[in-house]
Amino acid sequence: MLRPLPSTEIVTAAIRGVPGALDRVMDDSLPVVLGWCKRLLGPRGDPEDATHDVLVVLLDHLGGLEDPVAFPSWLFQVTRRVLATHRRRAWLRRWHPEASTETTDPSPSPERRYLRDETARSVQELLDQLPESQRITLILHDLEDRSDAEVADILGVPKGTIKSRLRLGRARLKTLAEEAGLVPTSTKRSLL
Repeated sequence: MLRPLPSTEIVTAAIRGVPGALDRVMDDSLPVVLGWCKRLLGPRGDPEDATHDVLVVLLDHLGGLEDPVAFPSWLFQVTRRVLATHRRRAWLRRWHPEASTETTDPSPSPERRYLRDETARSVQELLDQLPESQRITLILHDLEDRSDAEVADILGVPKGTIKSRLRLGRARLKTLAEEAGLVPTSTKRSLL
């Protein structure tokens, strides 16, 4: 399980400028934001670059956060906005490679990572087909192993809504996986 986001007390101290508090907020937020970026950005993005951009926004705008209790939700919304920008850049690079000024590492991936990468790409494509609210809820709950209450706090919705999104998202993801042939036929339900 990931480390939790910084406590409300630490966030409050960072906003007030208490020495060392901002460092702690950054240290506690980094693994969480990196996890979000890895899971939500998709295969064409650079999660480390996106994480850096989120943390820059955190540094620049944390002082404007009026309610420290809202920090998890605020940070998640910042991450979503940054990831949207990164997805637009990835789309531009995909369709207009000459428009990109960034360089990529030309070294090939090891062979043993091929199957894992293909499976991850397939699962990401299935996740991308889910409605955004269900996809985000599944990622936070099932992939990051967060509780219903934590996900509800981060997304700013009632706990019952989280349970509903999980149920609907899991059912839809299972159907999509079966249609894509990612689930062995022996585990499929008989329709007769």
